[in-house]
Amino acid sequence: MKIGFPANSTKIKFVILLFLVLTGLSCKTTVKETDANRKLKIEWLENLEGDFSFKDTWSYPEFIYRNAHGQLSCDGDCPTVIDQMKDESGKIYEDSLQAFYSIIDTTHVFHSLHSVNKMYEYSGTDFIEFKRTSGGIIKGKSANNVSTNSSLLLEIQNDSCSVWVDFNSIRDLVHHVFPLEKGTIKIDKKLFETGTLKAVFDFNFDNTVESSKKLFWKGKIYSSIEAE
Repeated sequence: MKIGFPANSTKIKFVILLFLVLTGLSCKTTVKETDANRKLKIEWLENLEGDFSFKDTWSYPEFIYRNAHGQLSCDGDCPTVIDQMKDESGKIYEDSLQAFYSIIDTTHVFHSLHSVNKMYEYSGTDFIEFKRTSGGIIKGKSANNVSTNSSLLLEIQNDSCSVWVDFNSIRDLVHHVFPLEKGTIKIDKKLFETGTLKAVFDFNFDNTVESSKKLFWKGKIYSSIEAE
């Protein structure tokens, strides 16, 4: 005599199996998010010593240069309207100078980051910006440019600092996150309380692209903390 099972028995088994699969995926996602936001304990110093003279060096914004006529001009990602303000040699017409510089930013931008690293698609940057959110979290991100596509990100809250690297590849058009493996950060407490972040850091990151290659970022920061 053949014994049969209720029709809904197979459905129940399928639902249980699906639940287990989704639970497993959920756990993996949680681990990934946690890994990408590992926190360091900040070492606060009353007076952080060292050479921070880089903060007195400045550069013009990206794409700004001095042309053959001694004028500050723009080449690259610039408003197209300025093209009609220059002759064939690139010289800005005298009667267009005021209008030209009302469009093009030639501000002196002081350096806020002095560092070395091993990262993908990175040619270097001298700038990092920090903003304080309404919730009191301080978020920092190093600047990208035409040939730099890896950014250092920091989030400071109370005595802890979350660190990771965002890599937005222009080669395979994929966004990668390199979570912190280990590291240290020392911050000048007195300056921090007055709205300036002066720090020395040394970070190692998990390479989620090529596990055999080590990634690191270390250096110094001297930056104002702006309101978001």
